[in-house]
Amino acid sequence: MQNEHSKKFQTVIDKNTFYFYNPAFQEKYESYINSLNETLLVLKNQVETQGLKKEIFENLLAEKENGLRALLALTGFANESLKRLITVVRVSENKELSKLLLRNKWTKNEEVSNIKEWGDNRISNLIKNNSYFRKGIVNLFFEGSTTPFLAQTLPLFELKKLSISKLNFEIPALVDTLVRYKEKGSYSGQAENNPEFFIAEILRKNNIDFEKGDLTELFENEPVEKRTMDFIIPNKKLPKIIIESSFLVTTSSGQGDKSKTEGNIKKLISKYYPKAKFIGFVDGIGWYWYVRKGDLMRMVTAYDEVFTFHKEEIERFKKFLKKK
Repeated sequence: MQNEHSKKFQTVIDKNTFYFYNPAFQEKYESYINSLNETLLVLKNQVETQGLKKEIFENLLAEKENGLRALLALTGFANESLKRLITVVRVSENKELSKLLLRNKWTKNEEVSNIKEWGDNRISNLIKNNSYFRKGIVNLFFEGSTTPFLAQTLPLFELKKLSISKLNFEIPALVDTLVRYKEKGSYSGQAENNPEFFIAEILRKNNIDFEKGDLTELFENEPVEKRTMDFIIPNKKLPKIIIESSFLVTTSSGQGDKSKTEGNIKKLISKYYPKAKFIGFVDGIGWYWYVRKGDLMRMVTAYDEVFTFHKEEIERFKKFLKKK
């Protein structure tokens, strides 16, 4: 038996491929990459000979199967980010942004509470069949960074991708695209970019003591129902303020459950810590349009006070802390 195991062991060592790849898929995908490369080289030549014109990019979207992918590659703007931004245009009702993207020419009479994010096929069909949608997308990449709403809404890391310098194939702008591609994962994973880190910094700057974890009474008396709390001010034994953060950027099957859970936690806090305030930071696109309004109502009802990460709300939160 030992020899049999050793043989299998040696097979894994001797026949290890180190990297798995499907040759047929590799060849197919390499053709796709080459197509994008050639498309961008042709586009670069057109911009150099004809000047930077919106019509060139409108034709790119209309005539090339992977035109949108090429535009996204040039700017470094992720496909998922574009889909989310299109949804923001549909739900925000910002007049300047809607006008820039010619919104009334490609979507009308949408009930905000029922809006769902469009998939790739829906967007591809609009690009193919609706010239106003194509113009709107091109306007976004040409002028989006100058729109106050986007300047206030998009993270600077994303806003910088809507640069006309990239469309003009300027070397520093292309280097910027490469760097942002490379650092996207690192950027997303940085603790400083986390909502909880942001709240913690506010507390520290205001010299407010806090702990994280399980509330003492709930841990001892309600081990099944208790949950780990994001911030407990000043400590777990004698909490005055308990803060939970829920920032959602997409839909989640657990949103309804989360709203019910917070309601149960509120009851426990009222029972064991009647003088403590239960505070919620509830923000993000997920809560804005994806969630059922009943779930959101249950969520906010569970808290004694609710804040978002809007700059005005942050100032209100700071004043709230000073009063306590």
